[in-house]
Amino acid sequence: MNEHENVVDLLQDIKGLLSHTKKVFNIDDLVKYTGLSKSKIYKLSQLKLIPTGKNKHIRQLFFNKEEIDAWLIGEPNLSDEFLEQQFNEQLLQNRKPRL
Repeated sequence: MNEHENVVDLLQDIKGLLSHTKKVFNIDDLVKYTGLSKSKIYKLSQLKLIPTGKNKHIRQLFFNKEEIDAWLIGEPNLSDEFLEQQFNEQLLQNRKPRL
C-alpha cells in the first residue's frame, strides 16, 4: 500500500507542476500559484491592484501568468492593513456626490 501512496503523491506533484505551465490562471490556479487566499485575490481584483484579464464578456476572473509574475516581482503591498485602507478610500470616493 505504501508504494501505491508514493505513486499517488508523485502524480499529484506532477499535476501541480504542470498546472504552473498554463498561460492563463483562474482563481483556483492563482491561489495555488501564489499562495494567496481567494478572499485576498478577490479584494485585490476589486481594488484593481492585481492584473486581471480584460475580456468584459467573461464574468469569471482570469489572470495572465506573465502579468502576475511581473506584478509579484514588483513587490506589491499585500498587507491586510493596506488593502483595507484602499478599500475604504474607494468607498469614500464612491460616496462623494458627483456634480
